[in-house]
Amino acid sequence: MRARLEAPDDSPFGPDNLPYGVFAPPGGGHRIGVRFGEQVIDLALALEDSSFIATDLSPLLVQGPARWREVRERVRELVESELPFEAVHSLADVSTALPIRVGDYVDFYASIDHATNLGRLFRPDAEPLLPNWRHLPVGYHGRAGTVVVSGTDIVRPHGQRRTDSGAPDFGPARRLDIEAELGFVVGVGSELGTPIDISEVEDHLFGVALVNDWSARDIQAWEYQPLGPFLGKSFATSLSAWVTPLAALDAARIPLPEQSPPPLPYLTAADPWGLDIDLTVRWNGHTVAHPPYGRMYWSPAQMLAHLTANGAATRTGDLFASGTISGPEPDQRGSFIELSWGGKEPVPVGDEKRTFLEDGDEVVITASARGASTARIGLGEVRGRILPARNRS
Repeated sequence: MRARLEAPDDSPFGPDNLPYGVFAPPGGGHRIGVRFGEQVIDLALALEDSSFIATDLSPLLVQGPARWREVRERVRELVESELPFEAVHSLADVSTALPIRVGDYVDFYASIDHATNLGRLFRPDAEPLLPNWRHLPVGYHGRAGTVVVSGTDIVRPHGQRRTDSGAPDFGPARRLDIEAELGFVVGVGSELGTPIDISEVEDHLFGVALVNDWSARDIQAWEYQPLGPFLGKSFATSLSAWVTPLAALDAARIPLPEQSPPPLPYLTAADPWGLDIDLTVRWNGHTVAHPPYGRMYWSPAQMLAHLTANGAATRTGDLFASGTISGPEPDQRGSFIELSWGGKEPVPVGDEKRTFLEDGDEVVITASARGASTARIGLGEVRGRILPARNRS
């Protein structure tokens, strides 16, 4: 028996997209698949290749750009033909898993609007941007082991918080926040001691996925000086189940905003590019922000070149993220600390006014990009619900 794939002409998951993920069909066992419309193609069966029976995308990623192009072209041909019935599943009938085996996770701070907003909040009487910000992509090394797939519940974290006396106490975070971000997946790693030249980034970079870098602002505020984020960030980072290959975003490439002063040579590309990707943040079903990735100051290529500039190695499945995506307008801010201006300007969420996340709240971040045809490309979603802090006795 054969099955024909179907997707409306305006589907964000049409033939121009074809994102990869890892799924388990009703019978169990994880496999690599491609999303087309509201269906999932089992690549092991469709391509008659057992290497796609895998718990993450590594068997594909490690093979490099030539193989990525070959598989993508074969899948584009498949969606125009009939497939074995057992190779096609309804999206509603499968469960999705974390698509990559995250060896290392780095989070950047690449939005000039976000960095300026936080500078004004935290240092109202000083220059918002610190002296190094326009010279390098600022970042921190996150915790790979707490990257979770979209849909995973997030337990409110514990940590130290400053009190009115100036001394800390210990308890559940009170100022729990989100960060709407774009994540980038390394396909081919690099050796220790060998930086990735900015001209070679696309030999290593496989694709893009949505990220929510959950943040406990009260814990972060007490602990981050002098070494930066730690427990306020490391408790959870959510990643979309679907990774859009970089090749699907060719039509979404746009010039970078002007960088002044010009970056140092190792961060200077012959054709610097950003991405025209628009995000939407929904809080308990209510749209509260539309962050624009196209305004990001530092590019994905500059981030990866800087990440390895000291000779740090990368591995297949490594993840780095853009940092919070924000724009110049109030409804373009990609974190609740910005939307509520540090808690001073509560945000309308339906019939309520809110500042930070409460137990039971659900946040869903979606995104779309300019596609090669009239339809926009969807980047899926990254979803998470807040559970109460666990009892600590």
